[in-house]
Amino acid sequence: MANKKIPLRQCVGCGEMKAKKDLIRVIRTPEDEVILDTTGRKNGRGAYICADLQCLTKARKSKGLERSLKVAIPDEMYDSLEKEMSAFAE
Repeated sequence: MANKKIPLRQCVGCGEMKAKKDLIRVIRTPEDEVILDTTGRKNGRGAYICADLQCLTKARKSKGLERSLKVAIPDEMYDSLEKEMSAFAE
């Protein structure tokens, strides 16, 4: 029996390839709103990031999320993403 292929995605913070289910998807909706997609099924352009606040700060510093989502992200949005991510990690 063949092994099932595990989909890999690259974290925009640390740049490591990890299993898709181990990462959190951040999406840009058609209304240009940036939100966390905990289900991984919402409609919109997505970028993946580790469930670690250090990766979010790296992505913020290198503008990795902005590049991936092709939209400028204000500081307030990063703050709300931090709050959501810390709540999701618990």
